[in-house]
Amino acid sequence: MPKSRLAYILLALFLGGLGIHNFYAGYKGKAIAQLLITVVSLGYLSIISGIWALVDIFVVKQDADGTPFN
Repeated sequence: MPKSRLAYILLALFLGGLGIHNFYAGYKGKAIAQLLITVVSLGYLSIISGIWALVDIFVVKQDADGTPFN
């Protein structure tokens, strides 16, 4: 079942620093990396994860299984 692009974008905007949008889309490796960057640095490097999330909004068009977003 295809996932919602709107849900992916909203998760990236509001929780992107934690990688929640990538967990939603099935990209577990990317999600864990974003989560660790934010948590291990106690939030000081969350700007990196935030920028990464903004880039994901424009670049990622499908989930980890290759199914295009709805």
